Amino acid sequence: MAETYPTPRFGAPRQPKTPVNPGSRLVLMLDFVTASHARAVGFLVLCALLLFLPGFFTIPPVDRDEARFAQATKQMVESRDYVDIRFQEDVRYKKPVGIYWLQSAAVEVATVLKLPKAELRIWVYRLPSLIGAIGAVLMTYWTALGFVTRRGAVLAALLMAASVLLGVEARLAKTDAVLLFAVVAAMGAMSRAYLSWQRAEEEAHPPWSWPAIFWTALAVGILIKGPLILMFAGLTIIALAIQDRDASWLWRLRPVWGLMWVLVLVLPWFVAIFWRAGDAFFADSVGGDMLSKIGAQESHGAPPGVYLALFWITFWPGAPLAAMAAPAVWRARREPGAQFLLAWLIPSWIVFEAVLTKLPHYVLPLYPAIAILTAGAVERNVLSRSWLARGSAWWFVVPAGGSIIAVVGAVMLTRQPAFVAWPFIAASLIFGLFAWWLFDTNRAERSLLNALVAALMLAVAVYGIVLPSLTPLFPSIEVARALRNVTCVGPKAASAGYAEPSLVFLTGTQTLLTDGSGAADFLRQGSCRFALVEQRSERSFVQRAEAIGLRYKVGARIDGYNFSQGRAISISIFRSEGPD
Repeated sequence: MAETYPTPRFGAPRQPKTPVNPGSRLVLMLDFVTASHARAVGFLVLCALLLFLPGFFTIPPVDRDEARFAQATKQMVESRDYVDIRFQEDVRYKKPVGIYWLQSAAVEVATVLKLPKAELRIWVYRLPSLIGAIGAVLMTYWTALGFVTRRGAVLAALLMAASVLLGVEARLAKTDAVLLFAVVAAMGAMSRAYLSWQRAEEEAHPPWSWPAIFWTALAVGILIKGPLILMFAGLTIIALAIQDRDASWLWRLRPVWGLMWVLVLVLPWFVAIFWRAGDAFFADSVGGDMLSKIGAQESHGAPPGVYLALFWITFWPGAPLAAMAAPAVWRARREPGAQFLLAWLIPSWIVFEAVLTKLPHYVLPLYPAIAILTAGAVERNVLSRSWLARGSAWWFVVPAGGSIIAVVGAVMLTRQPAFVAWPFIAASLIFGLFAWWLFDTNRAERSLLNALVAALMLAVAVYGIVLPSLTPLFPSIEVARALRNVTCVGPKAASAGYAEPSLVFLTGTQTLLTDGSGAADFLRQGSCRFALVEQRSERSFVQRAEAIGLRYKVGARIDGYNFSQGRAISISIFRSEGPD
C-alpha cells in the first residue's frame, strides 16, 4: 500500500496529503471524522460514551475505595459541611477535597432535577469520573495535535478511550479519571510551550492560554489527589532540562503569575481544613498515605516490573502496537516531540516501579504519552517487523480469555451462563480475530480499528451484562433491599463481621459496625432495629443474647462472596421481638 502520509517528525505536525483509502469501511469512517476538528471531537465523545456507559448505571457500589468515596460525599451532603471529610465518625484525610466537591455537586444537581433517592444512586457519584474520562480522551487528542496529524491525534485518543484501565476508572467514583484529565491538560499545555521553544518560535507576546491551562490543571490536580500531579510535571521538566541543558522555555508558562494563581485556587480549602483539624490532614495525607506507599501499604506490595507486565492488559488493545512502536520511538528519542513524551513517561514510570506499593491505576497518567508515541509510529509507518509483530495475536487472546473468565465466573456464582452476553462475546472474538489476521505494518490502522470494535463489544458483554448479574459479589445490595422491605418505619441496623463501606452507603450513615456482642446489645435498645450478623460472628451474638435475655427473630439469610477479603460469607438478619 502506498504511504498515506509524508514522514513527519514528532513535534512537527502537519495534515495528510490526499489520503489513500485501504478499502475498509472503518478507515472510510476515519477519513470522514478527521476532516475537521468538530467532527473529530464529536466522534471521540461518541466513542467514549459507547465504551464507558455499559455497566455505568447498573454495576452496584464497588468495595472498598469507591464506596468509601461515595459515603464520605454522602455525609458531606447530609451535613452541609463541605470542608471536613468523614466516613461515619472517622476522618478521611487521605485525599484532598476536590473529588468530594465534584461528587457533591453531582448529587445536588440530581436532587434539584428531582431524581428519586439521588443520594443512594451510585452512578450519580460516578458522573465526575465519567466526565473526567471523556475529558482525558479529548485532552489526549488536543495534546497529540502538537506531535502528529489530526488523524494520528484521533488514533491516540481512541487508544486511550478503549484502554481497559481507563474503562475501569470511568466507572468508579474515585479520583483517578479526574486526575488523568488534569494531568493530560497540564502536559498538553507544557508540550506546546516546549515545542514552540524547540522550533525557535519567537513571539513578542506569548499566548496566555498555555499558562492558564497548565497552572489551572495543576491546581485541579492538587485538589483532587494532592501533590502527585507535581511529580509528573516536575520529573518531565527535570529530564528535559538535563537533556537540553536549558530550561528557559519554562518562562513561556509565566511561572510567577502561575504560582500565584495556583495558590489562589488551592489555599482556601487547605487553610480551612488546617483551621478545622490542625495538622491532622497533612499528617494523614502526606505521612499516612503518600509516604507510606514507599513501603507495601495495605498488602499491595509488589516487585519492580509489575506495571510492565500489567501493561499488556491495562492498555489493551493499544499494547501490541505500543510494543511494535517501541524500537522506532527509541530511535527517534532525540527528536523534540519524542524527547518530551519520553520525559513524561520514563522517569515517573521508574519511580512507580521502584515504589513497593503498586496498584494498576497509579500509572494511568502516563498512558497518554504512550498512546501519542504509538499513534506517531503508526502514522510514520515505522512499526517493527520483527518478532514483536507476533504480538498482534494479543488482539484475539484478550477477548478470548476475558470471555471465558466472564462466562465461567457467571456460571460459578449464579449458575447461569449469561446467554445474553454471548452475541457480544462472539462479535468481540470476530473483530479481534480480524485485527490479528489483517495485521501487517502497512495496514496497522485498519487492524487497530477492528481491535477497538472488539474492545467495545467486550465492554458491553463484561461491564454491561455479566458484572451486574453477579449478585453474590455485591451482598450489600441484598441486605439493603431486605431492610427496605421491613414493615416498621426508620429501621436502624448494626453489622457484625461484615463491615464493607458499601453497606454503610446503602443502609445509612448511622449503621453501626460492631462485633457479635455489640450487635446483640444494639438490638436490645429498641424496636425497628436489625442485626446483620455474618456467620463467623453468630456464636458471640447468640452467647451475648442469652446473657442479656434478648428475644429475637431470625429473618432472611443472605449468602454472597466478599471479594475484598476473598472469602464466601453468609449474613443473617435478626430482629428483636417486641412492638414496632
